[in-house]
Amino acid sequence: MTQRSSADNAREDDDAPPGKVRLDKWLWAARFFKTRALAADAVDGGKVDVNGDRAKRSKLVQVADTVRLRTGQVEWQLIVRDIAQRRGSATIAHGLYEETVEGKRVREGVEVQLRSMRTAFAHGDDRPGKRDRREIRRLKGDV
Repeated sequence: MTQRSSADNAREDDDAPPGKVRLDKWLWAARFFKTRALAADAVDGGKVDVNGDRAKRSKLVQVADTVRLRTGQVEWQLIVRDIAQRRGSATIAHGLYEETVEGKRVREGVEVQLRSMRTAFAHGDDRPGKRDRREIRRLKGDV
């Protein structure tokens, strides 16, 4: 019986050819997702396209690939500028991609719209009082 060391496991994970990296690993390294598992779930859920095609998590991305990523109601349109096997600081992560001008304009428009929607609907400060409950019952016809 052979035991495998952690160095063997690390080499297995780095089977990608030079200049390419798995899509789920790149999304995690670029800090779009907090964990690699969340990145893999997003890819499996059809939220990520590479070069216009739906991608699998094992898809190898390289410099100059275009990635479209949907997180919630926000859509990112990115161009891969560098690859990374490991997660680094936010400044390093930001250097891994470049957002397209059109994509940035659309994303910022959606974010502004979402922010304004929150302020358009005001919730009450607290629960209904006795008088409010009586009015609600009266409206429902439970008097």
